[in-house]
Amino acid sequence: MFEFAWPWLFLLAPLPWLLRLWLPPADSGEAALQVSFLGELENLSGRRARLQLPPWKKQLHFALLWLLLLIAAARPEWVGEPLPLPASGRDLLIAVDVSGSMDYADMRWEDEEVSRLTLVKHLIGDFIEGRSGDRLGLILFGSQAYVQAPLTFDRQTVRTWLDEAVIGIAGKNTAIGDAIGLAVKRLRQRPANSRVLVLITDGASNGGEIEPMTAARLAAEEGVTIYPIGIGADPQQGGNFAAFGFNPSLDLDEPTLRGIAELTGGEYFRARDQNELQAIETTLDRLEPVDQQPTLARPAQALYVWPLAAAVLFSLALVMRNLWPQLRQQRLNLMQRLRRRAP
Repeated sequence: MFEFAWPWLFLLAPLPWLLRLWLPPADSGEAALQVSFLGELENLSGRRARLQLPPWKKQLHFALLWLLLLIAAARPEWVGEPLPLPASGRDLLIAVDVSGSMDYADMRWEDEEVSRLTLVKHLIGDFIEGRSGDRLGLILFGSQAYVQAPLTFDRQTVRTWLDEAVIGIAGKNTAIGDAIGLAVKRLRQRPANSRVLVLITDGASNGGEIEPMTAARLAAEEGVTIYPIGIGADPQQGGNFAAFGFNPSLDLDEPTLRGIAELTGGEYFRARDQNELQAIETTLDRLEPVDQQPTLARPAQALYVWPLAAAVLFSLALVMRNLWPQLRQQRLNLMQRLRRRAP
């Protein structure tokens, strides 16, 4: 079926004529020559002066050019029949802690010390890429929680937003309860038995408005399964700050994270290094997909190229029509000069 994506653009059709009425006429800067004895000149020459075309005929080719441009701008397209798109999979939100402690460099990636957030970006990014058929979203939380990427099938965009996350963008504290509450709000409208939240944190909840267990009970009521991941090396492994008696791994509240998992039917995971986090990815990848209502989409083939190409060719033809007499006269003058110089 043929249709225009933006048909309202045809309302601009009278714009050139309205501008001509409203704007003052252009001044060429030259005096006009009026001939009052045109009839006598016709009698002397034996030829009649060429009649001027009516104004509407003079503007006909410009009106055609304007119409072609409007048709192209309105985006003509051929729309096919609705086709079902497969949508089997989970509605999976990933909540990532971006508080200050996630900058602690007690992880290793390719034999280099990296921060916890950097390791999450590498491995969870690969996990996102592999969730074909899932609708994915991203929540970042610190002192507050906010949706960085809503639920979408565009996995590459979700990974890009994760890669661009920075420490402290949501505050320095850890609002685990707020992150869970925001995830429940986003997932409650999705089909039952397909609502999943992967919660990645390295500390205890010390901010926000909702207690983690209160938010977990709300998630359980809404059928949201939560898989908490506690990230960070063991405290005894030390680190750059261990010599000063500081190690963020001591703040990890594993009992609360286990309670959240048990209450919502999920499972708690502990990621002390790269290998454990990769093993967690493998476990999460075994989630059974749930058939959802297929999404109907109508394939559309854009046709704006044809009127746009016609407008370009027609404008070139108009330019050549105006320039051709001048070029022809210049060619004749050049030939006459060459003949005069010839011996």
